[in-house]
Amino acid sequence: MFGFGKDPKLQAEEPPKPQEQSEGTIISPDTYREERIPPRQSRTKKWPVLDASGTPYIDKANWKFSIVGLVEEPLEWTWAEFKALPRVQVFADMHCVTRWSRLSNLWEGVSTREVLSRLKVKPNAQYVMVYGYDRGWSTNMPLEEFLKEDCLFADIHDGEPIDDEHGGPLRLVIPSLYAWKSAKWVRGIEFIEQDRAGFWERGGYHMLGDPWREQRFREDW
Repeated sequence: MFGFGKDPKLQAEEPPKPQEQSEGTIISPDTYREERIPPRQSRTKKWPVLDASGTPYIDKANWKFSIVGLVEEPLEWTWAEFKALPRVQVFADMHCVTRWSRLSNLWEGVSTREVLSRLKVKPNAQYVMVYGYDRGWSTNMPLEEFLKEDCLFADIHDGEPIDDEHGGPLRLVIPSLYAWKSAKWVRGIEFIEQDRAGFWERGGYHMLGDPWREQRFREDW
């Protein structure tokens, strides 16, 4: 991928620390843990590429982000409109269900709380379904997980635009859950009342996916 040059995403032996981040950066609570790597995970200094069906082609000129479901009025943004929303930086670790953990990621984008502030969500909304541009891909999560302070829709990673293979132009970041919940190539979300399985969950992955509790697979599968 990178020819004979150095991988630009390759981390140093010692990852950045939360105490080193600039003022105003949201620090994910898990980065303060004495042991930051969950059970049966291993640290990687790279940024591996994994997906269900390959990288989709996305034309930003036609890109749309839609919000539907249990809201008073559906909402849709163009790329320019979404980029104009207030932005945050988040320092967080990422844990993949395939057993790698990449520590000390610095994300930038629009917080999930900011998105919610633009809506009137109905009281019976308890879960969120997230949809991607990659051939009908989806994933689910409780609304309370979606709205944690360190969750965001990111378009910048470690100071650079997120490239296509890592989910650009926009991906969701949910640091408290396994990385498949941090959906790549996001095109919209749906607020729902009852939990519903997404792509990997229908294939046996856990409905929540807490890495600290090793919730990799569904017990009822």
